[in-house]
Amino acid sequence: MTAVRGTSVDIPTQDGAADAYLTHPDDGSPHPGVLLYMDAFGLRPHLKKMADRLAEAGYTVLAPNVFYRHGRAPVVELPDLIDPARRPEIFEHLGPVMQSLTPDLAMRDADAYLAWLTDCPLTTDGPVGITGYCMGAGLALRTAGAYPERVAAVAGFHGGRLATDAADSPHLVADRITAELYFGHADQDPSLPSEQINRLGEALTAAGVRHRSEVYTGAHHGFTQADTAAYDSTADERHWKALTALLDRTL
Repeated sequence: MTAVRGTSVDIPTQDGAADAYLTHPDDGSPHPGVLLYMDAFGLRPHLKKMADRLAEAGYTVLAPNVFYRHGRAPVVELPDLIDPARRPEIFEHLGPVMQSLTPDLAMRDADAYLAWLTDCPLTTDGPVGITGYCMGAGLALRTAGAYPERVAAVAGFHGGRLATDAADSPHLVADRITAELYFGHADQDPSLPSEQINRLGEALTAAGVRHRSEVYTGAHHGFTQADTAAYDSTADERHWKALTALLDRTL
């Protein structure tokens, strides 16, 4: 197993400094860069473990706190295990924070994250990969459309509201994407019903985007998050295989 080194860093943005977690193989050499977009629960020990596992596979990984305008992570206090009974209370606080991160603000931040990761001496030259979870899947998709020349691969897992009827739905950036995409959807996910999965696939196909979209049977929204009751170890391992395969062939 590759030894990794993780540290806290601050990313300068137009609106302040975003706290983030940077992790990489502890060998002193540069490695392909990966931007990891958090789920709504934010930058926390479990997400850092996920970033470390990706670093063990040979990548320099940056996981920013996308809610940095509301304070350093954790923005909301979380229990050790996030179960359904606690979710209403948590989202009472998180809801307004999530809504305040508009697509324009998110993509302004994405520019800063990508620039920092590209300039990092621990990152090799060339485009980066992105992986996103829950709300992070939408951020990953938008980033690929906003900065196509800087993104080679995007993966999104149990993403919600990726292809809605809204005028600013994430899937509408499909015609600007040049990266290869992979999506792992949860079939027990009310935030992404089958009609949205189909709409997303149709938009990507029409735009000529290289992509693969798979539905994980029996998985629930949040299946990769081991500190939640939605965690599914089988679906999680499937996600890791798909993610590393995508990054290995594109970066």
